[in-house]
Amino acid sequence: MRQEVVKATSWGVGTTFMLGLLILVGSRNLAHFDAALVAYTVAVLFATFGLTYRYAMWLQRPPTAVYWKRGWQTFFKGGHRSQNARTWVSHVFNDILINRFILARGKLRGITHLLIMWGCIIAIAITFPLVFGWLHFESIPDDLTLYQAFVFGFPTFTFSIDSIFAFFAFHGLVWSSFIVIAGVMLAMRRRMRDEGAAALQLFVEDFLPLFLLFAVSLSGLMLTASYTWMRGYAYDFIAILHAITVIVTFLWLPFGKFFHIFQRPAQLGVRFYKEVGEREEAALCRRCGHPFSSLMHINDLIQVEKELGYDYEVPDSDVGHYQWICPPCRRAVVAQAQGQLWQTAQGGTAVPTHTTTPPTPTYVNPGLGDGPLGEEDARNFHA
Repeated sequence: MRQEVVKATSWGVGTTFMLGLLILVGSRNLAHFDAALVAYTVAVLFATFGLTYRYAMWLQRPPTAVYWKRGWQTFFKGGHRSQNARTWVSHVFNDILINRFILARGKLRGITHLLIMWGCIIAIAITFPLVFGWLHFESIPDDLTLYQAFVFGFPTFTFSIDSIFAFFAFHGLVWSSFIVIAGVMLAMRRRMRDEGAAALQLFVEDFLPLFLLFAVSLSGLMLTASYTWMRGYAYDFIAILHAITVIVTFLWLPFGKFFHIFQRPAQLGVRFYKEVGEREEAALCRRCGHPFSSLMHINDLIQVEKELGYDYEVPDSDVGHYQWICPPCRRAVVAQAQGQLWQTAQGGTAVPTHTTTPPTPTYVNPGLGDGPLGEEDARNFHA
């Protein structure tokens, strides 16, 4: 068995064991654990192992490993800690909590992701503590209009069953279901009407996640409707249907598109990597002498390519490696090489290469407004 598989398996088993231990301790030796919810718990434990295993395998890939290692190093690097600490809050809020990078692609698309994301977050924040026995409520014997909340078996606060807090807390899954369904409908609208999305979408990657979220949310609402307005009509069947949709979603979680939810926070490390790199020594193009990236990034990129088996060395040249050429010069070199080949094929003499340092190439159409989403994209995009 490969070393990375053994390491990922160990992390998966360890994380799953820790969650199981927390369930055992948090429910006071299963005293507050509902046996009817054991299937949900098993599905979550399986998903925990699958997600941890896949995440550990992902982190061991050479490009990801470099970003992961360098991300932590740059975050705690001397001289940058205070600035990194300040920008960390901004990155978490903009990139994770409000999905700014998706809103930049389109307001409706951003709203769609926000509805689905926050609907799922609310549902998970309510469901997991209840399923694991970490949170439960008991009525107070002296006053049946009050509930006592217990967290990990410890009494915390009391609230009235007629209070606004009780109304929103006990119906939190209803609100989250409505939020998720609204997001799913907007996502389906885009999938059916956006020609760009339709050209690239796949059923397993794009439609199946939406179907699972819709099935979980709708069957949950059907449960509420059954015991609230229908006197429990078909409640057993709906409960089984809801359990199946939830369990299938958790079992599929490590293998489908939702895995990117757990990958996304690692992007914060990439941001710090780039920001610290921009403040430090720059890499100079060995064709035009123009700074085009951080020296740290180019050195890491060359090392990763070697680990992956790619050889972009340029022997017998002052360049040394193809990565030491900036993107505009790469395009210029390709065009120049094609022109020389065409001229040679026509029986002419090839144009001699530069004997002096050439200027950084410029473009007639800089591509302004044609696609870049940010400053970095604009620097490296040309129509």
